[in-house]
Amino acid sequence: MPNMSPKKAPMPTQDPDVRNKNFLEVATGYTQEVAIEEAQRCLNCKTKPCVAGCPVHIAIPDFIKEVANGNFAAAYDVISESSSLPAVCGRVCPQETQCESKCVRGIKTEPVGIGRLERFVADWHNAQPNAEVHKPESNGHKVAVIGSGPAGLTCAGDLAKKGYDVTVFEALHLAGGVLVYGIPEFRLPKSIVQKEVDTLKQLGVKVETNMVIGRVISIDELMDEYGFESVFIGSGAGLPRFMNIPGENLCGVYSANEFLTRTNLMKAYKDDPTTPIMHAKKVAVVGGGNVAMDAARCAKRLGADEVYIVYRRSEEELPARKEEVEHAKEEGIIFKLLNNPIEIIGNEDEFVTGMKCIKMELGEPDASGRRRPVPVEGSEFVLDVDAVIISIGTSPNPLIKSTTKGLDTQKWGGIIADENGLTSREGVYAGGDAVTGAATVILAMGAGKTAASAIDEYIHNKNK
Repeated sequence: MPNMSPKKAPMPTQDPDVRNKNFLEVATGYTQEVAIEEAQRCLNCKTKPCVAGCPVHIAIPDFIKEVANGNFAAAYDVISESSSLPAVCGRVCPQETQCESKCVRGIKTEPVGIGRLERFVADWHNAQPNAEVHKPESNGHKVAVIGSGPAGLTCAGDLAKKGYDVTVFEALHLAGGVLVYGIPEFRLPKSIVQKEVDTLKQLGVKVETNMVIGRVISIDELMDEYGFESVFIGSGAGLPRFMNIPGENLCGVYSANEFLTRTNLMKAYKDDPTTPIMHAKKVAVVGGGNVAMDAARCAKRLGADEVYIVYRRSEEELPARKEEVEHAKEEGIIFKLLNNPIEIIGNEDEFVTGMKCIKMELGEPDASGRRRPVPVEGSEFVLDVDAVIISIGTSPNPLIKSTTKGLDTQKWGGIIADENGLTSREGVYAGGDAVTGAATVILAMGAGKTAASAIDEYIHNKNK
């Protein structure tokens, strides 16, 4: 009997005035009782519209039905058939614009909390002391994966399940890509990412860290000298963009990538960090996406008294998830909307002392469909800050492009790949942010999944 409650079960969280001073996870998760009750809201629709909204096509009604019956192990088995990173997805996927946006319950009431249930199932599984992973029999074929972010890990996991000998090459000293350097501990605990990586290792995936492909070794060498029959490039988009305004070279100006990497990967929030970070008192974060929210909330936790989100459009146009915006506001982040920086001001020692902004108003829609921000003449003012974090997007690092002959790329650096992830080089596939530019974790996972299937087909056909 479905639970006909009009609202999804709320997610318990730490109190905002407590959590904005620590890096512990904000959301604390469903209990078993709440998870079962929420799962019983699912109507188990025959058409399964929620599955169509999931980039990795998890059999959502099937796993929710198992949760409703208290069969959490069976629910995990259903999810893991399609997803290699369920504990990650349950936390960081924008379910509200994907699976939950298609939920029939959402037409008249609130959609089922699909993401929250996925998180619950994955956490339950990870807490079991004897959780076993079945390592498939080898099929004798080797594939290299460049990058251990969501695209690379998904591709590696899907190929490993088919019996491939997979080696993942990661440039940094820790596997996880953007999951470890970009997303803060309070949104995605690194122990959870490590658990997902360990599960892939149990499947037989090898992970080589401190391997900058294009510098230590080239793609051609991987294929010609090391015997990899195919390569998947999932190297992400780690090259930050700046605004090209005066003062961006001052001390106290960070790209969001650097700020978050120092904070998350290098643990700059600890008392004695190996890679310290400036503990500013008044911080401006330029941008309105999830990365900007992450940077602002980290700055607050690092001890800033005032943290501003400076964004040139209105709240309606903020690209960040609604939940992230709400959490930021609860934690005391100040939103300076319809404002655009035009100069960063410094003192004689070249440290930031302020940021000059101009007020904006919204004009006609631009190519993105959002109303174009237009400067209001004579409205300049100076925001009193001692640090500025630029969070206006990233593009792929050009290293792989510049060291791989015949690999076609877009003008802005993205690798050109077809719908299956195939690049202009035979046997070389790509997906995720390296192709699309910065996007969501789940879209990168979907690209990794698609490429794994295409690589499997390519190697089968090649060896007929």
